[in-house]
Amino acid sequence: MAKGILGRKIGMTQVFSENGDVVPVTVVQAEPNIVMQLKSQENDGYDAVQLGVDDKKEQRSNKPEKGHADKASTAPKRYVREFRDMNLADHEIGQEVSVNTFEPGDIIDVTGVSKGKGFQGSIKRHNYSIGPKSHGSRYHRGSGAMGAIDLAHVPKGNKLPGQMGGNQVTVQNLEVVQVDSERELLLIKGNVPGAKKSYVKVQSTVKTK
Repeated sequence: MAKGILGRKIGMTQVFSENGDVVPVTVVQAEPNIVMQLKSQENDGYDAVQLGVDDKKEQRSNKPEKGHADKASTAPKRYVREFRDMNLADHEIGQEVSVNTFEPGDIIDVTGVSKGKGFQGSIKRHNYSIGPKSHGSRYHRGSGAMGAIDLAHVPKGNKLPGQMGGNQVTVQNLEVVQVDSERELLLIKGNVPGAKKSYVKVQSTVKTK
C-alpha cells in the first residue's frame, strides 16, 4: 500500500553516494504526523487517511478546528492533508506517523505550492519565442496574434501575460536518498516545488517506472 507524510522544505544540499558520485538533494523536515481522521467508503464515499503536522496556537484556531483536533486528542494543526491510497487498517485516529515510514530507494511524488513570481509577460510565463531583434522590427516580446475570428474580443484560453507561480505542483518519480530518523529528515534526490520553509506532501508515486 501507499505511504505518505507531511513535512516542511528546508533547502537543498548535496551528498555523496557509495561510489563517490555527488547527488543533489532537497532536505524535508518531517516531524511526526498525527492521524486526524479516517475517511471510509461508508461514511464519506471514499477511503482516505487525514494527516496533520505542526501545532497551531490555540488563539489562532477556531472552534471547528479545535473540535476536529480534540477527536484525535491533539492540538489543531497548521497543515492538514488527505492520502487516498493508504491502508485504513494500519492506522487509527491519534496515531503518530514518523519519517521511518520511508526507506532509502523509495520512489515518491512530492506536492507543494510553487514560488510566486508576480506578474510576468507571455515569453517568461508561457515560453513564447522572442520576436526579431533587428532594427525596425518593433515587436520583440509581444504576445502575438489574438486570432481574427472576432477582432473586438480575445478568445478564451489565450496564453497572455499574468500572475505566474503560486500554483499547486507535483513532481513525480523522485527518489529517497537518505532517512535521518534522529533529526526527522528526508533527503530527496533533485528539487521539489515551493520556497524554503513551505509545506510539502510526500507520498508513494502513482506512476511507477
